[in-house]
Amino acid sequence: MQTTLSESARHLPRAAEAESILRTCVHCGFCNATCPTYQLLGDELDGPRGRIYLIKQVLEGNDVTQKTQQHLDRCLSCRNCETTCPSGVDYHNLLDIGRAVVDAAVPRPLGQRLLREGLRQTVPHPDLFKGLVNGGQMLRALLPGPLQSKLPRRVYPAKPRPMTLRARQVLMLEGCVQPSLSPNTNAAAARVLDRLGISVIGSREAGCCGAVDYHLDAQAAGLDRARRNIDAWWPAIEQGAEAIVQTASGCGAFIKDYGHLLASDPAYADKAKKVSALARDLVEVLRDEPLEQLGIHASQRLAFHCPCTLQHGQKLGGAVEALLKKFGFNLTSVPDGHLCCGSAGTYSLTQPELSRQLRDNKLNALESGYPEIIVTANIGCQTHLDGAGRTPVRHWIELVEAALP
Repeated sequence: MQTTLSESARHLPRAAEAESILRTCVHCGFCNATCPTYQLLGDELDGPRGRIYLIKQVLEGNDVTQKTQQHLDRCLSCRNCETTCPSGVDYHNLLDIGRAVVDAAVPRPLGQRLLREGLRQTVPHPDLFKGLVNGGQMLRALLPGPLQSKLPRRVYPAKPRPMTLRARQVLMLEGCVQPSLSPNTNAAAARVLDRLGISVIGSREAGCCGAVDYHLDAQAAGLDRARRNIDAWWPAIEQGAEAIVQTASGCGAFIKDYGHLLASDPAYADKAKKVSALARDLVEVLRDEPLEQLGIHASQRLAFHCPCTLQHGQKLGGAVEALLKKFGFNLTSVPDGHLCCGSAGTYSLTQPELSRQLRDNKLNALESGYPEIIVTANIGCQTHLDGAGRTPVRHWIELVEAALP
């Protein structure tokens, strides 16, 4: 795709990157075939190809409107189009560049600004978020349905973590919302890893991965969180930590991008690259270990929802499924497993109607094989799907840990 950036666009920090990505696109349209919003809305501008054209027009100096912003907002950033694209278009980075330009040019309505700022001031702060969740549980019956659906139906308390410090050690990102919404997930992961001779070491200074800020009109704040995490992890990395493990695939996908996003920061470029290289989804760590020594012989009937951040962002589609089958779980077939569930970080709050449609479609597919339970690998997907009040949804590692002899 030929493009000529405007004079002002050429001075953007990522101008050359944007131009390179635009020229990779051959406007074939294969991406629209797997785009969830295009399938729902049937509008060219609500598919990847149309959004690429919109960003191209913006960077070439055309007028930016609220309609442009709306079409970009509707994108889930699921990256399904990247998996489909025969030309290898780096769509999510182009989208980030385009959104930043559009958001700087188009003021949002007051309601949108308040919602986004409210999310930024609560979601990345675990203690504050926990207080809100606990308060919400106490007042659950008085809350409107949409808010009730954001609260966990049942909270599984965290089991005690192993105290023995082993020779092999990994860091683990605790996350923002997971400690409140699913407190046993990281504890279960630590217990399974301990059985394999690997200790989980925490870092209280490491906080939100930065994705919430970055995708809510505050890219600079998101990158500052990334820098703080790098500083928090660096002493353990220097002491030989093998990996930085994430049990939430959304966080993992963003941390694996630190090296790219901070490549032009002279103080952090090398460290960010190292951190991204050490970032591992939990399944990447477990699949390389002698799993037979866990002695698991499970038989539950499960449906696995593979989050977009795992299959499209981290290219790990099929990895968890293979692991669960190895442990003996009976996995049902899930039609259209490549499609997004509609959670997409804060998307379920900023685009509630589209999100609900995608959730209901996904649950219909997941439940078509009559599973006892649905499992996933990302807290956002887990909470979003479970909020429908249908088949229970949990993180897959909790079922693995529960099956330990």
